[in-house]
Amino acid sequence: MHTRLLDSEDVDENARMIDVIDAVEAAFAAFERGTTQMPAKSYIDLPQYNGDFRSMPAYLETDDWDAAGVKWVNVHPDNPRDHDLPTVLGTMIYSDPETAFPLAIMDGTELTMKRTGAAAAVATDYLAREDASSLGIVGAGVQSYTQLEAIAAVRPIEEVVVSDLDEERLERFVDAFAGEFDIRSGSISEAGHCDVLSTVTPVEDPIVGVDDVGESTHVNAIGADAAGKHELSDELLESATVVIDDHEQCTHSGEINVPYAAGVLTDADIHAEIGEIVTGAVSGRTDETGVTVFDSTGLAIQDVAAARVVYENALEDEDGYEFGMIDA
Repeated sequence: MHTRLLDSEDVDENARMIDVIDAVEAAFAAFERGTTQMPAKSYIDLPQYNGDFRSMPAYLETDDWDAAGVKWVNVHPDNPRDHDLPTVLGTMIYSDPETAFPLAIMDGTELTMKRTGAAAAVATDYLAREDASSLGIVGAGVQSYTQLEAIAAVRPIEEVVVSDLDEERLERFVDAFAGEFDIRSGSISEAGHCDVLSTVTPVEDPIVGVDDVGESTHVNAIGADAAGKHELSDELLESATVVIDDHEQCTHSGEINVPYAAGVLTDADIHAEIGEIVTGAVSGRTDETGVTVFDSTGLAIQDVAAARVVYENALEDEDGYEFGMIDA
């Protein structure tokens, strides 16, 4: 047996978005049904290097398949300046659950972007209006690209409005999709009045208020990934139907973490976890639903589900590099 090595280009090519969306949806359902194992993320702090490592292991079992793996990721803010390396680097080890054989080692950074976009697409599919055709994006960084790619796979997106303070980044994003969509830059409020809005910024002071969204806009809140981060105003969250991916993660480091810690939001203000909606245990959008918010913190089972897609597609197409890491 051989282990398959897959770089970022291999992951990008084989993480076919519709397949990843299906896999992430299955992962949410498995999480709700209790057929997953996902220990808490563990940290190794390295203050001498102004960085840390994080390990995210997981196993999931669906009706059709099971999968296991671990993502090893870091955050080293000084990397771009001091070492010409990205702040975040990720490596995914994808293993056979039955034998523990390492089937693949793959780039985890590209994988994370793909599965994060896919999670927003799953939420959009259940929570946005069926006829949603416009998408607003606040923040034109790397994650914004997969947000558009993924959401356009589940809704007939025609118009895109993107808002960002960085003009060069904004121009690059608009140019990248100019031939595919009616795309333009705009204010946060213009983006927020689209049928779907994805926010992908690292801010700690909310930048999207209750008047910045439409009456039935669905919002994917992606940016908050640590305690204190907060993109949407308390008033917006209080007035919206809030759906989360995981209670522990979201209340600790997701979009709702700040108002939840302050007692502004309570469990009574959380409509459901996305897995409950995927399995049909709780309703998604109805004719009476107004603004909806999906608080996405990212789950390790999403990484494993996406890694399975990448591996299976790469195996079929003979992509990547095979090597004998274990003599078997």
